[in-house]
Amino acid sequence: MVIGGQAVLVHGEPRLTQDVDVTLAAGPERLPEVLTLCETLGLEPLPEDPRTFVQRSYVLPVVDPPTGVRVDLIFSTTPYEAEAIARAQRIEVAGEAVPFAAAEDLVLHKLFAGRPRDLDDAVGVVRRKGPELDWAYLRRWAAEFAHVEGRETLPEVLERLRSEA
Repeated sequence: MVIGGQAVLVHGEPRLTQDVDVTLAAGPERLPEVLTLCETLGLEPLPEDPRTFVQRSYVLPVVDPPTGVRVDLIFSTTPYEAEAIARAQRIEVAGEAVPFAAAEDLVLHKLFAGRPRDLDDAVGVVRRKGPELDWAYLRRWAAEFAHVEGRETLPEVLERLRSEA
C-alpha cells in the first residue's frame, strides 16, 4: 500500500515529493523474498547489510538506478497495518491498479509520525476530505495508538485537527 507523500497527492494538498513509501503486507522474516523481488524489478538496496537494517528499522530503502527514485519498503506486523492494507483504495497508475492508503489511514500514519511536515499533510487531507472521513474509525485507532509511548495525546491531536480544518 502506497503511503507518504504519494498518497498525499491523492487525498490531500499536493506537494513536492521525491520518494515513494510502500507498506508491505509482510513482516521482516520475509526479507529474502523481498530482496529477490527487488532484484527482479531492478531495485537496489541502499544499506550494505539489509538484514541488520531491516531488523532495526522495519524499513528497506531501495533505489531505482535509472531514475534515482528512492523507495522505502516498510515491513508490517500489526493488526492496524493489516486492516489499513485491506482498506487500501486501488487507483489506476500507468494502467495498473495500485493500492493507496485510504484517507483515514493516511491521516493516522501522518499523526503517528508527528513531524511538522506530516502534521501539515494530515491537515491537508482533513481540509480536502473532512466530511467524507470515517471519524469513528479515526477515533478508534487514535485511542489504540494512545497506548504507545510518546503517542498518548494522539486522540486530542485528532480532535484538534478536526475542529481546526
